[in-house]
Amino acid sequence: MQPDQTVYLVDGSAYIHRAYHAIQGLTNSQGLPTNAVFGFTRMLIKLMQERRPAYAGIFFDARGPTFRHRLYTDYKANRPPMPEDMSVQIPYIKQIVAAYRLPVLEMEGYEADDLIGTFCRHLERRGWSVVMVTGDKDFFQLVSEQASLWDPMKDVATDLGRLRATMGVEPRQLVDVMGLSGDAVDNIPGVPGIGPKTALDLIRSFGSLEGLYAQIENLPRKKQQENLKKFREQAFLSRRLATIDTD
Repeated sequence: MQPDQTVYLVDGSAYIHRAYHAIQGLTNSQGLPTNAVFGFTRMLIKLMQERRPAYAGIFFDARGPTFRHRLYTDYKANRPPMPEDMSVQIPYIKQIVAAYRLPVLEMEGYEADDLIGTFCRHLERRGWSVVMVTGDKDFFQLVSEQASLWDPMKDVATDLGRLRATMGVEPRQLVDVMGLSGDAVDNIPGVPGIGPKTALDLIRSFGSLEGLYAQIENLPRKKQQENLKKFREQAFLSRRLATIDTD
């Protein structure tokens, strides 16, 4: 694979939030907050200097509800509104992205995750390699022979071999894990009483939600069995909410 056949897909929304929370107290001489602008720009500089991408795009969440809110009205309902001192920085961040001549991609009704997932699969089918620039573990489900993750803030890269070695499951199975454990950050409910470690153990053992429910009578812990039966629909809904839309 030639270097110019690798595309970098940057999770812009996630890095705005991370920069905003990681750096405190920065303003310019007029009092405009600049912490998110500064942190985001440092991430872009690291990307350009260390990876020198021939092709890259930056993806942002569009304002307003997404298709996941139609499936589950409480999706992300636990999140407070964006702080004013963060929102005022976003136009400046987009100006910096434009100055780097990087395309900005966002789409009403979808999250940046879904756009990155769609571009990732589209490019893979055409023989390209993809590096998803993000620190969000939700993207692990997209890792493949041609698609990997790189988090420039922590300088951590995750390819298919590393993910298999650390998680013990295939990337596609991680949405089944999240169907059971849920996700407190996004207010995805999962099954009460089942945390990430137990969920991972169950999917390692049974392969999928369908496999687990097909053999649910064989579970030795009766309380766990009862919870899984009671919250079956919630588990499958949670998997749907956690699945990145690649189409």
